[in-house]
Amino acid sequence: MPDNALATASPIAKAPCTPAHRHHGWALVVLLVGAILPPLDYFIVNLALPAIHDGVAASSAQLQLVISAYACANAVMQITGGRLGDLYGRKRMFMLGMAGFVIASAVCGFAASGSVLVAGRVLQGLFAAILTPQVLATIRSVFTPQEQVRVMGFFGFVYGVAAVIGQLGGGALISLHPFGLGWRSIFLVNLPIGVLALVGSWRFIPESRPPRGARIDLPGTLLLSLFLLMLVYPLTRGREEGWPLWMQLCLIGTLPVLALLLRVEWRKLSAGQDPLLDLRLFRHPVVALGLVLAFLFYTLSAFFLTYGIWLQSGLGWSPLMSGLAILPFGLGFLASPLFTTRLVQRFGGHRVLTLGFASIACGLGLAAALAGASAPPAGFYLGLAAMGIGQGLVLPSVVRIVLAEVNPERAGVASGMITATLQIGAAVGAATLGGLFFSKLGAQPGAHDYALAFKLSMFALVAIIALCTGLSMALGPLHRRAHVVVG
Repeated sequence: MPDNALATASPIAKAPCTPAHRHHGWALVVLLVGAILPPLDYFIVNLALPAIHDGVAASSAQLQLVISAYACANAVMQITGGRLGDLYGRKRMFMLGMAGFVIASAVCGFAASGSVLVAGRVLQGLFAAILTPQVLATIRSVFTPQEQVRVMGFFGFVYGVAAVIGQLGGGALISLHPFGLGWRSIFLVNLPIGVLALVGSWRFIPESRPPRGARIDLPGTLLLSLFLLMLVYPLTRGREEGWPLWMQLCLIGTLPVLALLLRVEWRKLSAGQDPLLDLRLFRHPVVALGLVLAFLFYTLSAFFLTYGIWLQSGLGWSPLMSGLAILPFGLGFLASPLFTTRLVQRFGGHRVLTLGFASIACGLGLAAALAGASAPPAGFYLGLAAMGIGQGLVLPSVVRIVLAEVNPERAGVASGMITATLQIGAAVGAATLGGLFFSKLGAQPGAHDYALAFKLSMFALVAIIALCTGLSMALGPLHRRAHVVVG
């Protein structure tokens, strides 16, 4: 691919036409099922942890790994999963990821011990990382640029659905105890959904991949996986384990591993081979800034971590009440993608991204200001709704803007880079802002201490999102400048 291939793959490029176009509606349904299952299985587990503890006598460390092992495995495999789709076909990798995810869900659902459950969660994370990039890459390669605005709105919509169903559905399944399954139902519900998605993907999703053959970059894959593991695992587990020396050394060691990875990948690129990471992606200013925004944006994960702790430990709310308390955010998240298309058509995608960041910053600032040692007032929930609306605008917009600059043959690895960057941002946000939250709690914190810690950590997050608002305003000029240079 020539150096200017990224820039020439402009948003006005035509998506390839295939005979399967008549099935695009069903293909989109199947792709969105593939998009919703991985985040759903992240959110739905949170409220089930006490039941899991009682059901399999899982230790505290195992309960923490039920969440962090899934997130870590997912982040480590994302870029490799996207590259596999580029090389061997996105439909094929989508079906492999879905089949593996279903099998891993069965392992989790029938687990008889905490160790087996953690192993199942690692498998879930790995196969989810193969599955997710194929969704975005297929959308980029199969749908026209005009269709992609609407389709990415639906993509953002299903993430909102995942957040709402995960919080409410998890509590409901635990409470209703369907078929006597209890907590196991949150994993086993994936089986019929996943099987239907497999049948639908075989029938409706068109295959898409570059016409020329290539091999997987094994050295790059190993180095990248090692780098991400050394980075994400300490960030995910460091606070719970008290930041032991070996974790600190892992973080320091990421620098030489990253340097070696970049050297290996650049040599492959210079030799005309197919590296896992095409470093020319980072030379495109919109792609580079878009990835920075994706990273900073997902530090928002610290809100979900601290919000639940403040409500349950500070205010004494039950898990079900805490799940209901996120509903305004979820409703805003659900609603915003429905009018994203109109906003993009009227104001442009870059301005909609800025609007989304501004909505998150204002809503989060309002919620933080009104948080206290007693039940929050109505204005607090208005802030949550504004946050949800903003996140529903930002998530599909940042993904669409970055992918629009990338040649379709690299859409898989670019999709993996975006989702991996989001995961790393979530881990960094939980580690840094979550660490700020816990550092403000005393030995025996009361309601006031929890409220103060929540306020401080959230105002720090407001500053990060405000920075994103300013940076996003540069995307439009950067896009125009890059395409003028090529033209």
